[in-house]
Amino acid sequence: MNTGLLIFVSGPSGVGKSTICRRLASELPAEFAVSATTREGKPQDAQGKKYEFVDEATFRRWLETGELLEYAYVFGNWYGTLKTPVQEGLAAGRTILLEIDVQGAIQVHKLFPHAMGVFILPPSEQDLLTRLRGRGRDDEATIMRRFAEAQQEIRTAEASGVYDLLVVNEDHGVEKTTDVIMKASRKFRGDEPTLF
Repeated sequence: MNTGLLIFVSGPSGVGKSTICRRLASELPAEFAVSATTREGKPQDAQGKKYEFVDEATFRRWLETGELLEYAYVFGNWYGTLKTPVQEGLAAGRTILLEIDVQGAIQVHKLFPHAMGVFILPPSEQDLLTRLRGRGRDDEATIMRRFAEAQQEIRTAEASGVYDLLVVNEDHGVEKTTDVIMKASRKFRGDEPTLF
């Protein structure tokens, strides 16, 4: 049976993980796992990640019946990954990509210990704060809350033991960061030629 590769990617807000994941999806190639959420759709949702927008009652039913691979309650909304499409994709030999937070990554690692975990780091904490401010989406209080959460997320990720690769996304370094992850995924799968 041809078994695919599950790659989960995490990183704090503002680190560029969505851009990196879109590039990985097209270049590996890989397909995004289907994310379920109770939040409202946004215009950028059409770019890459597959979302299923549901009400809270549906999400809670999926929780109770074990249909979610991982889940979290973030900023007033539920998020989770549907289990069956992931299992079907892996069974068919495809590479499946999950863009999830650290708590979700810990849940996924328990179910799929052979999955590849990648954590995207900013060049520095100051750089991360600058990126959060530069997005122009939030007021200063929200930015500082996200920054504190990002600092905690980095500490949790480093201590969790579920990430195989910690990679720094330098400014304007999306191509380089993606290349590092792609090379690591080939080694992880055993596709990288070995010289004797």
